[in-house]
Amino acid sequence: MNSVINHETKFIDLGLVDYKQAWDYQTTLFNATLEIKAKNRALNEAEQLPTTNHLIFCEHPHVFTLGKSGDEKNLLIKKENLDTVQATYYHINRGGDITYHGPGQLVVYPVLDLENFFTDIHQYMRLLEESVIQTLREFGVESGRIAGLTGVWLDADNKAKTRKICALGVKMSRWVSLHGLAMNINTELNYFNHIVPCGIDDKAVTSLKNELGETQDMVKVKTILRDKIATLFGMALEPTSGK
Repeated sequence: MNSVINHETKFIDLGLVDYKQAWDYQTTLFNATLEIKAKNRALNEAEQLPTTNHLIFCEHPHVFTLGKSGDEKNLLIKKENLDTVQATYYHINRGGDITYHGPGQLVVYPVLDLENFFTDIHQYMRLLEESVIQTLREFGVESGRIAGLTGVWLDADNKAKTRKICALGVKMSRWVSLHGLAMNINTELNYFNHIVPCGIDDKAVTSLKNELGETQDMVKVKTILRDKIATLFGMALEPTSGK
């Protein structure tokens, strides 16, 4: 456990950014945090340095990503045809199966040292989901969870109507988190037709725009979700402009 607990969290909004660029950026932060923790193990408590937490918001150009344990068969479009839909593809090191990111979808990458907050991966996942559930409620949209499945769902108790509005996929090493969640706001939902989302073939995908019938203010959604995450985790946010 860290001897120096740090709840301060740098909030960074990258805007629309290439997926690989964002992946490399969060990985750099992730590795820097692991390096500090490794050095601290050789120091006494008075000498140890605090680790830094980051909360990154962004959107990506059209991209499909497959988790480390995912099945490539869930990408329904041939890789050589990805250019026809202006999309790219990456096999990455998070958990979960295949998903889509694109403009109008809010992607959140918390790069946190959970030893600054709590050491419970289940709690971490449930709090991320809860932040989305509470955000959707601010827009009059009720949502919830499905036992055994990650993410946030609408009409979770009605199998015929169940649809997913937020996907989660994370990596954790020595209590440092990587990757995160993707919440559909004004997302082009037709892109999900090119995959079996999260490897689940019997449930639909939706967006806040789709549910409310009009384009939503992304800045408003970002502000609400950022504040929900900060409150649930007990973060002290430090706003920054880009990286």
